[in-house]
Amino acid sequence: MEWTFDNIITTEKELRDIMGYPNEIVTRKTIQYIDEHCRSFIEQSPFITIATADLSNNFDVSPKGDPAGFVKILDEQTLAIPDRPGNRKADTLTNIIQNPHIGLIFLIPGIRETLRINGEAKIVTDQWVLEQLSCEGKLPSFAIIVTVKEAFMHCAKCMIRSNLWRNPDYTQEHSVPSLAKVLVDHGKLDISYEELDDRIKKDEKTNLY
Repeated sequence: MEWTFDNIITTEKELRDIMGYPNEIVTRKTIQYIDEHCRSFIEQSPFITIATADLSNNFDVSPKGDPAGFVKILDEQTLAIPDRPGNRKADTLTNIIQNPHIGLIFLIPGIRETLRINGEAKIVTDQWVLEQLSCEGKLPSFAIIVTVKEAFMHCAKCMIRSNLWRNPDYTQEHSVPSLAKVLVDHGKLDISYEELDDRIKKDEKTNLY
């Protein structure tokens, strides 16, 4: 079924007629470097999302996590992000090769505000960088180097609305299908849910770094 919509916003004027404009506090919050406040947030963040796109405007948002402070600050305009073992699909990396523009969101559990950084990225294998990004004695194969163009804090409204850090329901995970079931069904794989689930759990234990 294809939905049709009669009222589509196609110009910024139409958008602003409804939304209005940001105030001075918002328009002046963006800086072009990592200051002491951004540094503090990055050093305490164990989880980020990375937005990239290829030259055909196919977009991707990828999560990355490690012990807090895993993103290293090389200087006030340069960040280094480790690329840990994954599924080798490498959406983020192949996008960066085509298109260097990148967006990051840093999260800290329990903190309702987030830090957003936009810039340009490259992939490097310099040993001195990889050594700074080692974890549990293992070096990543690649590092994503981000040149910071914009940095700003994002308000807490989305966290307040979602109750993300409040009263977690630890039973909720049982109400969604397992990753194994999703992969088998989506890929029409000739493998049982149980066998793939065992493989996934083993990989989570033995191939983190």
